[in-house]
Amino acid sequence: MKYEVDYTSRCMTNQVRNTRRIADPATRLGERLRQLRMSAGMTQTDLAGERFSKEYVSQIERGKTRPTRETVEWLAARLGVDADFLQKGVSTDERSRIETKLARAEALAEAWHNAEAIEHIEDVKTAALATGSPEIEVRLLSVEAIARQAVGEVREAIDLLLKARTIAESPGFSDVERADILFRLGICRYKLSSIATAVALFDQSLELAERSGLPCDLLRSKVLNWRSRCRRRQRDYEAAREDVERALELAEGLEDRRMTAHVYFQASLIAEREGHWVLARSYAERAKALYEEVEDEADVGRLLNNLGGLNFLLGKPEAAVTHLKDAFKVLIDAGRDDEAATAVSSLAQVQLGQGDLQTAEEQARHALTLLDGREDRLDEIGNAQLVLGRSLLEQGRLDEAEGVFGEAEGTFAKFESASHKAAVWIAKGDLAARRGDDSNAARLYRRAAETLQDFRF
Repeated sequence: MKYEVDYTSRCMTNQVRNTRRIADPATRLGERLRQLRMSAGMTQTDLAGERFSKEYVSQIERGKTRPTRETVEWLAARLGVDADFLQKGVSTDERSRIETKLARAEALAEAWHNAEAIEHIEDVKTAALATGSPEIEVRLLSVEAIARQAVGEVREAIDLLLKARTIAESPGFSDVERADILFRLGICRYKLSSIATAVALFDQSLELAERSGLPCDLLRSKVLNWRSRCRRRQRDYEAAREDVERALELAEGLEDRRMTAHVYFQASLIAEREGHWVLARSYAERAKALYEEVEDEADVGRLLNNLGGLNFLLGKPEAAVTHLKDAFKVLIDAGRDDEAATAVSSLAQVQLGQGDLQTAEEQARHALTLLDGREDRLDEIGNAQLVLGRSLLEQGRLDEAEGVFGEAEGTFAKFESASHKAAVWIAKGDLAARRGDDSNAARLYRRAAETLQDFRF
């Protein structure tokens, strides 16, 4: 316990130290004023003229006082510079150009064109950082993090967001802006399967947003929707449903169709986990219709994959195959290879269920090729490995199956999901039974059952 307290204290001390390194707006303005004055060959007395005293100019330059907007405009006119440049470090025209570029990058990331978004960020990064504006830097860091985590560069995204978080602790940033950074960090931690950490970040984000007193219902809806994912992964389905219901209320209140679709998608996944397949399909169809209304092709593809799996569970393999093939085409066309791999893996599972073992093996291997190196997609990698192992098992290639099941167990060990681990142990139990090792098979089956029941003898 003492270690935890000491560690927390060190973290708080470091955060305060890092925050102090960031000059406040008055200090930054004072530094610019001094540099511009000296570049113009003026003394403090020259700059003050008959309007101010030399001492007042000195106080501004040392960051001891913050001038009014009227004073900033007067000083800027004396120095022959743009008033916004003096106050914020960037001229109105330059700031407008940079913000337009950043807005374009944000729109591209929202539309899943992440590689293009990163290109826009790189194009404007030097100019944006040269402004010395903490607001622009935080926005730059945030949008780059969003794009990079979407293409699998999750750890790089975390580094960017931690830097943004430190800057946002300085004066001039709202609790909503800080909450947004925590929300993005939560997504990254979720994608790395650090579920407990993700929940803590989402909790902090929601608390900041709610206490801010500022309009932020969209952010709150997003946080609740992602926290619901965590609750689902933790198999706390009641808490997951509660978060979804709150998120849906906020999204519908905003009349935001895309966000409403996201929430219905999550509701579908929760219903599926609880075995309510017809209800899950109903939610998925609502989400798909909303995604089509906003022309969100990537998420339409994800929903087609979801509907394919649900139709298979409902005993409609032909409809499942049709949906999954459509999902693959849509996602490949949208440049979402990682999501397309999910559709291929699902197809492999359907083919396995229908006894087409060779096709199941080929599709599972294809999915793994598409997912190579994506540590943010451990669930799909493990699922594809599991399908591949079972296809090999059914073909009588027992040693190969054993190796693949071992890989799947290693993947799911990082994923922090009891149900996925149990699925591997059941598969390994089937392998042991096929070899006639009934004792080992029984041990593995019992281990899986105990895990799923959250119970130990």
